[in-house]
Amino acid sequence: MSSSTAGRPDQKDMDPILRNALRYTVSPREYQLLHQYLLSRAPVVRKRTPPPKKYNAIVKEGDDYNAAAVRASLRLAVVTFSGLKAWELVRTRLLSRGPPSKRSPRLPVWKSPNVRLTCSLSLILLFHRLLRRFFTRLRESLLTQEAKPFRQRNPRVSRTLTSRLAPAIGSSLAGFFLAVYPGDQLRITIAIYIFTRALEFGYNYSEELGYFRNRPYWFGSWMLMPISCGQLLHAFVFDRDCFPAAYGNFILDNSPQYIQARPPGYPKHLKWPTTFDIVDNLAEISKLKWPSFTSPIMFPNSETLPRSVTAIASITSPAHPAIKHLSCALLHPNDPSCLRTYVSYWIQAFPKVARFFTIVFTAMSVTRYKAFLNAPISALNKLAKSILRMSLFICGAIGTSWGSICLFQNVFPRNLLPTQRWFLGGFLGGMWAFLERKNGRGNFLYSARMSIDSLWKVGVKRGWWRGIKNGDVLLFVVSLATVNALYEVAPKSVSSGVARKGLGVLRGEGWVDRATTPIEREEKRSDE
Repeated sequence: MSSSTAGRPDQKDMDPILRNALRYTVSPREYQLLHQYLLSRAPVVRKRTPPPKKYNAIVKEGDDYNAAAVRASLRLAVVTFSGLKAWELVRTRLLSRGPPSKRSPRLPVWKSPNVRLTCSLSLILLFHRLLRRFFTRLRESLLTQEAKPFRQRNPRVSRTLTSRLAPAIGSSLAGFFLAVYPGDQLRITIAIYIFTRALEFGYNYSEELGYFRNRPYWFGSWMLMPISCGQLLHAFVFDRDCFPAAYGNFILDNSPQYIQARPPGYPKHLKWPTTFDIVDNLAEISKLKWPSFTSPIMFPNSETLPRSVTAIASITSPAHPAIKHLSCALLHPNDPSCLRTYVSYWIQAFPKVARFFTIVFTAMSVTRYKAFLNAPISALNKLAKSILRMSLFICGAIGTSWGSICLFQNVFPRNLLPTQRWFLGGFLGGMWAFLERKNGRGNFLYSARMSIDSLWKVGVKRGWWRGIKNGDVLLFVVSLATVNALYEVAPKSVSSGVARKGLGVLRGEGWVDRATTPIEREEKRSDE
């Protein structure tokens, strides 16, 4: 025996538990780097571990596909759990305001949301790969000549299992492991996100087939925005418990002319309606079919407010006597002109919104610094146009949604669509999305997801439909199967390169993009 191999463990003498532990945690390439920079420099460890070539032979001896699937699942679990704990630390130590809250009682490990989310995602990845390989091998075996009698006896089952889409749809059954995570808002959000992405990719595939070849120039994803804004505004006014809180806070923070803040010199012992009190009373006013305004200044001895909305008396009592409608007295008590109020809103809100998107878009453009270096004038012009379009879109959507209430007061009779006007107002506000129709698809889909979530909760609350137990998990599985099938048939229908590569990892193909990788090379890689 040569001196170079003396003291090295033979493959047969190596502990089987250690051998399998290495196979399921470290790939041959990673082991080579680990051995080169760490193991080879410790004599005691070097004598107990095999060299890279022998380790590669050990790994090749077994089924490396299953080992790679387990390795990927374990790494996803480590990354997910570490990220959740880091975010929890940042949220509690850095982002929390006020005195530290009391620690919640410590849960058992199997009930911890972080642990259950980690297990859910890692199990989905693991079984997606294993099921895909199982259905792929089953399909190949059923297509052989030896399986012809089975195909003749079971034609329907054979057609299903030998279909090109069988591995894609069969592997999607791993989505049922989403049920490992508790059924809260995050699980619903994940299911709705995959559902909307499946619809988006299905639309892209229809475009590839030529179904929307002669569509008009104005047709596009921006058309989701009016419906989404209408539903969200209606839910914000009448069903705020079914409305995303962050969305509502953004609307209220950018409604300076329509939401009356407490005056600086107002006595502290007197109550002033909060922003949500104002919204609740607007809902009550619409249920009362938009009563007219009687000024307490002109009629001090009369009862000027309906009893159900007396909470807004501090705002409406000093309102301008020329105001005709109670809603106008609540929204803009100091100015009897609805049009002038709308113009004032733009003057106050637009600079603030423009500054916000200037910061956001500038930060996002850092990754495109090469374009600024190559053509600074053109890049700055493009950035300025994006900021201007987005600012106009957001200000127009919020301001028009509020201003349309005054418009309907002057156009519609009192009894015409008293509560549905909020949907119409949001619909008009969403029409501003036309300005951002070329670049705002992500924002439109985000609003659509918020609207779907809100509409479902409103329907359950009002008894329009009944929820299905673990219905979000079923929706996730069906949506995942749709995405997998579309990626199998037409990879380019998955419009995001990151999403295509993520599906490649999920399928066990690695960080590859089937839309840009030739099929021959891809099949050769999978055979190896």
